[in-house]
Amino acid sequence: MAQIAPRWTFSRDAAVVATAAGLLALGLGVPGAAAAAEPRIDLRVLVVDNGDSPVDAITAQLADTGIPYTTVDLNDAKRPTVNAAFLSDKVNGKPRAKYQGVVLPNEAPFGAGSAEQSALEAYEKTYGIPQVDAYTWAHPEVGLDYSSYSGTLDGQAAAITDAGRAGYFGYLDGPLTFEDNSPSVQESYGFVAAPRAGFTSYVDTAVPGGSGRGSLIGEYAHDGRRELVVTFAYNAYQQQFRVLARGIVEWLTQGVHLGQSRNSFSVHVDDVFAPDSRWDTARNCTPGDFTCVGGDGEGTTPIRMTAADAAYAAQWQQSSGLTLDMVYNAGSGEEWKSENGGTDALADQFLADKAKYRWVNHTYTHQYLGCVQDTSTVPWSCAKNANGATRYMSRADISAEIANNYNWGVTHGLSTDRAELVTGEHSGLKTLPQQPDDNPNLAGALSDNGIRWTASDNSREPQQRSVGASTLTVPRYPMNVYYNTGTNAEMADEYNWIYASAADGGSGVCENNPTSTCLAQPLDTATGYLSYIVPQEARTALGHAISGDPRPHYAHQSNLAEDRTLYPVLDKVLADYRALFADNTPLENPRQSAIGTELQRRAAWQTAVAKGTVTAYRVGNTVTVTAPNGTRIPVTAPTGTTKQLPLGTTAFGTPYAGRLSAWTTPDFPQSALTLKLP
Repeated sequence: MAQIAPRWTFSRDAAVVATAAGLLALGLGVPGAAAAAEPRIDLRVLVVDNGDSPVDAITAQLADTGIPYTTVDLNDAKRPTVNAAFLSDKVNGKPRAKYQGVVLPNEAPFGAGSAEQSALEAYEKTYGIPQVDAYTWAHPEVGLDYSSYSGTLDGQAAAITDAGRAGYFGYLDGPLTFEDNSPSVQESYGFVAAPRAGFTSYVDTAVPGGSGRGSLIGEYAHDGRRELVVTFAYNAYQQQFRVLARGIVEWLTQGVHLGQSRNSFSVHVDDVFAPDSRWDTARNCTPGDFTCVGGDGEGTTPIRMTAADAAYAAQWQQSSGLTLDMVYNAGSGEEWKSENGGTDALADQFLADKAKYRWVNHTYTHQYLGCVQDTSTVPWSCAKNANGATRYMSRADISAEIANNYNWGVTHGLSTDRAELVTGEHSGLKTLPQQPDDNPNLAGALSDNGIRWTASDNSREPQQRSVGASTLTVPRYPMNVYYNTGTNAEMADEYNWIYASAADGGSGVCENNPTSTCLAQPLDTATGYLSYIVPQEARTALGHAISGDPRPHYAHQSNLAEDRTLYPVLDKVLADYRALFADNTPLENPRQSAIGTELQRRAAWQTAVAKGTVTAYRVGNTVTVTAPNGTRIPVTAPTGTTKQLPLGTTAFGTPYAGRLSAWTTPDFPQSALTLKLP
């Protein structure tokens, strides 16, 4: 795969030429003639927002990456005027460009020839600042012929051109296909057109219903300026944007910016060693659940992996290249063993292959660690003491559940990180509506056991938060592969119950829930899981992975048993990812503690940026960043970048997607981070 370095050299030279011409016109001298004459370019992006989804999508990518930006809202009557003073000034006598790149809703949102548009274009020429046209139509003013095609792009295949691969889209192999999730809904609209002189296409497609190919994303160099022209509409959640977003942002910043983004996918398998209850297809509920009336937990056989299932899991890991996090309940396994003749072939197989997995403490017997549950009513409620106060599980009992499971793991040689924990049902944390606050005994028990990272349910609490003084949550995505099903048919049956209308034999919940949509018709239980649920769930999980979201996903040991329902989803996520991305952009696979650390660093960084306590700029090939003491600084830069030490230099960062990136800090006694670009 071609490296970015040649592209970086070309772009920087072009920027210097443009800057020289502009500064000469201002009487400021030629940059490079002396170090003092080179302009300072702040590492911040200007976003001109008209409220449309393409600008919102790029803004979200900037925020997720950690790139500082300033927004000018065109719909705000009190917005600042975009003029020379707004865009640039002088610092210590040196010319300063306040923004390293500009995002516009189209090529001329202020109106061609207007004072603001002219000021912006002069600024871009003077300092060599690139501009992204988030979405525009194909016409000569953006370097394209009039459209060869305009209309829906649903299901349309697009490809990265040779120029795109040699530049900022070199992290993709492609081809990529525009989403087509519903045949009855138009999801994408765009213009396909041939480039004119000065236009270099980076992403193109065959002309629908015609001949030849036309551009969808490309660079238009003209009049001393450069524009990245995007001629299709999109939002932040569509897969085609998520795949291309990295390239758009890297082009915008010319590959030098604050923040970093890496794709990752981690999967927790809960309840290892424990059996899971099974869905009753006749009663449409799970025996043993409070809401399943009658049967008293009887009527279905619990689901538990076999030794053969464990052996398959180890083999699958090796062939797929993805390590699973086995989230285990040792006490539940010991109980099963004592009830089944004193032997456990499943545990024996897992322990034989223990080094092949990561192991996470899931408490000893999967007890509910929150309030004491009163199940005399449906839904359940928190039991009360005589004085009316809520009854909670004690600190000692919570601590015993954590410690006993961890100690069992240590005794049996599991690679368990003492700082990681997943409580049963994420219990102990607040659970609405019954338990609006954390169990007040939870934080102390976590601290007693050295727990720094405890899992939470992303569908209930998507943001990381503290639990006491020593622990932070790690939100996890629940996978729509149900814990109480072991076969494809059971999966489809329960899915039908949840998502089919009452008239179609479902629960009808989907009819009264504004966030849900009913199935057009119930799934065939023989084929529905593989044909409908797997592609849908894989698309959702892949969307998280390619957006740089590190949060782990979770399923259950039941999904590795019987029909092994989880593997088709994981196989599709991995296959689709590897078909899209080049080898220089691997899907990373961090464990819970690393994910928690990443989320913690991101939050601290976002806070520092929001408070205005970060200063970052480039002068020539030198980047300087200052931030509050102790703040980890995320930076992305070209291959060959070095970090200044108190004495000498060292290589900066690690490679990803054709660039280098890292969380870093100045080395004592330095007060600023200094990088030298190649």
